[in-house]
Formats: sequence, C-alpha cells, structure tokens
Amino acid sequence: MRWLLIVTGFVSLALGITGVFLPGLPTTPFLILSTYCFAKASPKLHRWLLEHPTIGPPLQDWEAHRSITRRVRFIALTSMSIMVMLATWMFRGNPWMMGLLLSSGALGAWVVLRIKVRD
Repeated sequence: MRWLLIVTGFVSLALGITGVFLPGLPTTPFLILSTYCFAKASPKLHRWLLEHPTIGPPLQDWEAHRSITRRVRFIALTSMSIMVMLATWMFRGNPWMMGLLLSSGALGAWVVLRIKVRD
C-alpha cells in the first residue's frame, strides 16, 4: 500500500504541475492529493513537498486550514478561464476539441469551486 501511495503521490504531483500549463486541468486538487499520499506513505517525501520553495507554502496553508483563500480561488479560476479561452480559440476549427477543452475547463472550475474558502 505504501508504494501505491507514493506512486499516486508522484502521479498527482506531475498532473498538478502539468495543470499550471495545460488549460482546464486544475493544479490545486492534484497537489493536495499528492500531499495526502506522501503524508500517509513517507514522512520524508511529505516534508520535502511542504518545504519546497514554490509549492510548499500553499500546501502548508492547506494543511493548517483545510481551505483556500478567496485570492487563491480567484487566481485559479481566472488563469484556468484565460487558458481555456485561448486554447479554444486556437482550436476554433475543430468543434470536438473545442468541446473537450470547454468541458474539461468546466470540470476544473467545478473542482476548484467545491473547495472551501476562507477570508
């Protein structure tokens, strides 16, 4: 079970990092999942993730409060929306790809909107 959690942690970490660049793929839930998996499977990997200079502080904040700030939600939804709109515009000749991008963006927004918000 430990190795399954470690592999899941790394896969979700990779998806979270990919979500920074890929329209519609949310970053926050995947990083939270990787934190959870590493916390259960490996204190060393969990500590490494929490001490990472870029992604560590938001994850520490998540562990302390189990919520995100309004600012973080705004940034997540705004950046996802911009990237989905740009990608949809790039694929304007392909209705299937446009539909896939719009639906994945809507799913990503739904996931972010379900996370509890604090002031």
